[in-house]
Amino acid sequence: ACHTHGHQPPATPMKIRYAAKTDVGMKRTHNEDYFSLIEDEQLFIVADGMGGHASGEVASKMSAETVSEFYQRTKDEDATWPYKMDRQLSYIENRLACGIKLANFKIFDSASRDIRFKGMGTTIVTSLVCGDKIYVAHVGDSRCYRVRNGAIAQITRDHSLLEDYREAKPDMTEEEQRNFPHRNVITRALGMRETVQVDIKAHQIMDGDLYLMCSDGLSGMVDDPSILRIVSQAKSLERAVAELVDHANRAGGTDNITTLLLQCVAS
Repeated sequence: ACHTHGHQPPATPMKIRYAAKTDVGMKRTHNEDYFSLIEDEQLFIVADGMGGHASGEVASKMSAETVSEFYQRTKDEDATWPYKMDRQLSYIENRLACGIKLANFKIFDSASRDIRFKGMGTTIVTSLVCGDKIYVAHVGDSRCYRVRNGAIAQITRDHSLLEDYREAKPDMTEEEQRNFPHRNVITRALGMRETVQVDIKAHQIMDGDLYLMCSDGLSGMVDDPSILRIVSQAKSLERAVAELVDHANRAGGTDNITTLLLQCVAS
């Protein structure tokens, strides 16, 4: 059940099925991606670590574990929080943003204390389902897509130089985007600075919605129409995530690939 701090969660709870898969890809020797979920909170996490194999793995895992620990600790509503509540956000959104900010601080702190972890960081994308809403929070370029009525939409905005550039130059062609020299440079990540800005948004769920969370090892290799086709045609969620990973590997698999798929059905 989602804790809404004294408020009843809205009617029409959703039944959620999910499947996830992570793969090292074709070119890397270590998998620095990490996925995790907290069943009783209906919270799903995908993280893509960076900073070389020793520390990228540490950062992505630490981000998921810190968010999970924060949720465990704040089950009791009298628990103290390390950050002030943002008045613009609901209790649910504040709780999620706070867990991610705490993860940022822990990674930053570890990186500044231990020379082995210097420069480590991670992206994170999280989805929390409560009643008939899904709350999506992210930092970096790991994405969340929604598939609804035969169409796919990216519902997160990459925190990347390419994305900033595209906003400044809306008529940028597909080819220009592919050849953009800094296309893998992200402008925001956990662990880079002592504080971080978390983007968070609530979306209304419709019966039958699919939500796909992934690292850029998938989205950088497989275009949106192909993602839509694979997800729509697969016989099961497990087949869908396996086929997405296979597709990214066949396209070159230059990075670790992680994908987590949620299906929401009105119960």
